[in-house]
Amino acid sequence: MTGILDVVVIGAGSAGLGVSYFLKRQGRDHRVLERNRIGETWRTQRWDSFLLNSPNIRSLLPGDAFDGPDPWGASTQHQFVSYLESYAERHRLPVITDAPVEELSIDNGFFLVATPHDVFRAYNVVIASGSQNCPKRPPWSAELPPTIRQLDSSAYRNAADLEQGAVLVVGSGQSGGQIAEDLTLAGRSVFLATSRAGRLVRRYRGGDIFNWMTLSGFLDLPRQAFLLPSGKLPPRGLLGATHTISLQSLSAQGVVLLGRFMGVEDGSLVFGDELDEHIRFADESSADVKRFIDGYIERAGLNAPPAEDDPAEMIAPRLPNPPIRSLELATCGIASVIWCTGFKGDFRWIKILAAIDGGGQPIHQDGIGLVPGLYFSGLDFASTRKSGIIVGVAEEAERLAGHLAKRMQAIT
Repeated sequence: MTGILDVVVIGAGSAGLGVSYFLKRQGRDHRVLERNRIGETWRTQRWDSFLLNSPNIRSLLPGDAFDGPDPWGASTQHQFVSYLESYAERHRLPVITDAPVEELSIDNGFFLVATPHDVFRAYNVVIASGSQNCPKRPPWSAELPPTIRQLDSSAYRNAADLEQGAVLVVGSGQSGGQIAEDLTLAGRSVFLATSRAGRLVRRYRGGDIFNWMTLSGFLDLPRQAFLLPSGKLPPRGLLGATHTISLQSLSAQGVVLLGRFMGVEDGSLVFGDELDEHIRFADESSADVKRFIDGYIERAGLNAPPAEDDPAEMIAPRLPNPPIRSLELATCGIASVIWCTGFKGDFRWIKILAAIDGGGQPIHQDGIGLVPGLYFSGLDFASTRKSGIIVGVAEEAERLAGHLAKRMQAIT
């Protein structure tokens, strides 16, 4: 048992390091506990050809300025991990690696954070382990025969690691579209079970789309503005790291597009009839973002070049005719299924009832927990569209650190 710390930060990814930066500026006595190595999720949940979707100049943590040769280029996950390690070292952040948190509890008004080697006691805890570390699969994944290898997007590395045969990618959001392209470029036969996911072009009106979305305020839209009618959050739209990827462009490369994967029935994989609607929705979502940016350019009086058609959006889709509604397992040749169906956070180690809801997910308002002194940083879509991605780290970290500072003034 150590002395009483001001704060324990759990997780040394971009969110945790960002919070630590502001805590250090406040002079807070704190520690950052990392289950393994700095940036562990970036090291272990990305495929070999993965590139960041945010350009280098928009992939910085608080206090840093870009001084590299390629501001609009895309970093690999290995380059970004090296950046995180450098960031922690340059700013002398108090990171403790190989310190997985086994239990978080409260005792006599203080938080107790237990690791295999120590128990830390603190006035406040910032949980920055994210909400993208526990893959979700539909229940019918259990109905697939054991002869078909199943893996989640976080476990996919490259086409050569898969068994010979065709691959079914389930989900056409950001990971699904990128992995489908990676597989087909490697010469694999690919089926893509699509979903109702948006799409973004890589460049628009002379600039990077991610930069336009940052400048225009598109990423600042509050969570309530884009919640689905069901109350669920939408998937991140399909965005290629260096070029536009669309369902149409994937089909032109040979990817066989299907409707939503519905399960297994009488020895066949069954798919819905929503493919046309999914293509249309992606087209419309791309157009919506462009209109938002157009409005910003006009209001700001910017001298941006006119819009140009993106070839990946203009190419005609090559769709199965007739549409494929089922594939017989015995004859379709599918040997692997890659689930790109989303993630949730794993918070089973939090032993504070008021901190977690019935689904095991954090109870919070804009990252501020219901339990006083408990904070959550890096949750996907926690308060705005940029919550949970690198470009949102600085703003969120400064806000949470500011709230924490006011709490410390009140209790000490």
